[in-house]
Amino acid sequence: MSKVMWKPGTFVYPIPAVMVTSGDMEKSNIMTVAWTGILNTNPALVYISVRPERYSYNLIKENKEFVINLTNEKLAFATDWCGVKSGAKFDKFKEMNLTKEKANFVKCPLIKESPVAVECKVIEERDLGSHTMFVGEVLSIDAEDKYIDENGAFDISKCDLIAYANGGYYTLDKKIGKFGYSVQKNKKN
Repeated sequence: MSKVMWKPGTFVYPIPAVMVTSGDMEKSNIMTVAWTGILNTNPALVYISVRPERYSYNLIKENKEFVINLTNEKLAFATDWCGVKSGAKFDKFKEMNLTKEKANFVKCPLIKESPVAVECKVIEERDLGSHTMFVGEVLSIDAEDKYIDENGAFDISKCDLIAYANGGYYTLDKKIGKFGYSVQKNKKN
C-alpha cells in the first residue's frame, strides 16, 4: 500500500470541537471552534484561532477573555448549529436552549450544559493570515462534579466528549491505554 500526496492543508485530526463563549452575561455569543489546543503547562496556556469576520472576534478583542466549553454527544447538534449561524443574527443560547452560567474569573458566561468550561484571559494575539490566534492563560477549569471520581480526579471517560475530523463529528468512546503504559513494568504479585 502506498500513500497518496495531497496539497498542504489542515489535516491534523481528530481535534476538539468546542463551543467558545465570549462577551458578558448581557451581550454574549457562542462560537464553535475546532482550531484550539494546549500550548503550555506552567503557566497553563491554551489557544483558539478565530477568523476576523466572526461575530465573536470583536467580543474577544474588546474584553480580552473567552471560555472554552467542551462538548459532548448531547451537545453535538448545538455545537454544529453554533458553528454555522451568526451571533449577529441569533441569540445562540436562546435558540439552542442553553443556559448561561456565571464564571468564577471572567465576565463571559459558561455553558451550564457543557461538562467542562475553561476560563481564559487573553495574554497574546497573533495574526496568522486567515485567523487570529488568541493565547489564553487558564484562570479556572470548571467541571461538573459528576465527572470527579472518589479520589478527586477528573474522569474524562464519563463526559462522552466529541471530536471533529475532516467535516464530521465523532464520539470518543473507548480508552485504549494510559500515559506510560508502553513502558510500564509488570507488577510482581
